[in-house]
Amino acid sequence: MLTRPDNISRAKIGLVLGFIGMCMFAGTLPATRLAVAGFDPFFLTAIRAAIAGISGLFVIVLTRRNLPPRSLWSEFFLAAFFTVVCFPLSVALAMMTLPAAHGGVVLGILPLATAAAAVILAHERPSIGFWVVGIIGAGIVLTFVYRQGSGDGFFIADLFLLGTVISGAIGYTLSGRLTARMPGWEVISWQVVICLPLSLVATLTLWPADITRVPLLPWLGLGYVSFVSQYTAFFVFNAALAMGGIARVGQVMLLQPFVIVGLALPVNKEPIQLDTILFAAAVVATVLIGQKMRIRR
Repeated sequence: MLTRPDNISRAKIGLVLGFIGMCMFAGTLPATRLAVAGFDPFFLTAIRAAIAGISGLFVIVLTRRNLPPRSLWSEFFLAAFFTVVCFPLSVALAMMTLPAAHGGVVLGILPLATAAAAVILAHERPSIGFWVVGIIGAGIVLTFVYRQGSGDGFFIADLFLLGTVISGAIGYTLSGRLTARMPGWEVISWQVVICLPLSLVATLTLWPADITRVPLLPWLGLGYVSFVSQYTAFFVFNAALAMGGIARVGQVMLLQPFVIVGLALPVNKEPIQLDTILFAAAVVATVLIGQKMRIRR
């Protein structure tokens, strides 16, 4: 059966939005690396959620949105748990000891994890070819990670990054499911608002006594992860998931590690090596091939 042209255009727009959202999310690790230089990771997780929650509440009140249907409340709470709590905390703990570039390449397995989550939670059915290409792409990224370890293999903090991958995959998938029922900006707005009471209490409880001594760069990192990573980036990416499909748009995230590596140079003063460029080219090739593979929705 032939695919209608409007469906093809919708899928292409979804991929473009997914790429833009990916670039916005790519700033998360470099910005978090800046922020944890001045803030405790638990306080950072709480205050970024509180700032995003206040922003989301303002948007919901301004647009006069009604409460989501009761049938979706449990899914909203679960999605919020992974996107607002687990993912940011795992990133912050990992960035305490790892370079942003190293953390970025570990996230290269996120698309494969997202595709797996989409199979379980969103009833998408990627073809065998999609899985083969995804596994090859993940293998390339993991090889890159091992080489970056200077022969020492994987770091202990990579376990936190593994938690980031798992929570990100589940959070993206649940958000994609909810976006099929309402606009993506509304989905993330309700997620951060749901967590607002807890995040406000945690922020006040963990408030550091020497916060006035924190230099400018950690504050800039906090601003980015609060307004972009935790909130506005989801406006774009949730819409992409709804238009292009969770598994297919999720595979665009294979490009994220190398955008992160590129940002780590000016933001975190981390050098870019030749093998990074070569591995980036290989991963880009897997993404292009993967986009040709069939996914039943």
